[in-house]
Amino acid sequence: MSAKKRPNYYTPNEVSLHCTLKDCWVSFLGKVYDLAPVLGGNKGDVLLKPIIAAAGTDISHWFNPKTKDIRRCVDPTTGCEVYFTPHGRFIHCPPNFPCSKWANDFGRPWWKDEQTCIGVLSKKTRFVRIINTMTSQESTLEVCSEENMHEILRRYLRYNQHAGSYTWKYNGRNLEMDMTLEQNGVQDDDEDFYELRMDLDEFLQSLHLYFNDDLTEA
Repeated sequence: MSAKKRPNYYTPNEVSLHCTLKDCWVSFLGKVYDLAPVLGGNKGDVLLKPIIAAAGTDISHWFNPKTKDIRRCVDPTTGCEVYFTPHGRFIHCPPNFPCSKWANDFGRPWWKDEQTCIGVLSKKTRFVRIINTMTSQESTLEVCSEENMHEILRRYLRYNQHAGSYTWKYNGRNLEMDMTLEQNGVQDDDEDFYELRMDLDEFLQSLHLYFNDDLTEA
């Protein structure tokens, strides 16, 4: 029986980079969604404006966390329960009144379509310093606390394409690549640094990479 595939984890900073009409991500209720296909399939529709304005941000406040649907309210004019859209009605959201012009043949609305979900928003991110002992290169990465070392290694590839050819250590001890930083004993001291007003950059936890002399692992 194959192991369950781990989700992709994203930081809020990563989500914020995708904030254009052709590259639009949002996060809500702990997950990250790529809405570029939704925008591309409805070009020119005025109902895209609220989504475009929210691109790259977390829109959890749009949703009821219990039902995972758009929040609702009572329309003061009709007395009917309607979707609460203070930023303006958006695509796939029905009008507040009966309208024969509203096409509802789009299938599942985008906020219920798991095909637009690309991963999980990290509940807690942290920074870690990675030191290449062969080149003395130091790199600081923002990582997701839920990520294991294999996933952190993939983040580091943009700094060193041969990162897989190194042994990763912390305090002289080999790191278990299937485990998270916390599980490997690399404590997250962010809150302590904040309370003690310590310089995060100066006292950041450091991982050391030791070259294995085998580029075939890259």
